[in-house]
Amino acid sequence: MTISKRLSLYQPQALAALRIMTALQFIEHGTQKFFNFPPAAQPFGDLMNLIGVAGVLEIVGGGLLLIGLFTRPVAFVLCGFMAVAYFVAHMPADFWPVNNRGDAAISFCFIFLYLVFAGPGAFALDNRRS
Repeated sequence: MTISKRLSLYQPQALAALRIMTALQFIEHGTQKFFNFPPAAQPFGDLMNLIGVAGVLEIVGGGLLLIGLFTRPVAFVLCGFMAVAYFVAHMPADFWPVNNRGDAAISFCFIFLYLVFAGPGAFALDNRRS
């Protein structure tokens, strides 16, 4: 058996690791908005605006991805959310993602897009629902 075939045996677990670690990082953005944890350089203040909506999507959507529940539809919504976040909050500041601090939004967007098509991988509640 070739190394490529051997590694392919672990694709569901690797996909789950990508999903879980991405979800944990995404949740962290929401907890920073609502609970200032981890502490932000500048607290967010009033959350009765798009920042508050973003925080809810980050915590709830990230939580659902973490446990692998409704992975594809949640990832679809979050992919769109990250695309909008990039073009509304980051792109106007500068064309280059490294300068406008939008590289995380772009990465999240494309990871979520991948999860729409790839599914949750191993260790997901979606695998028990059918």
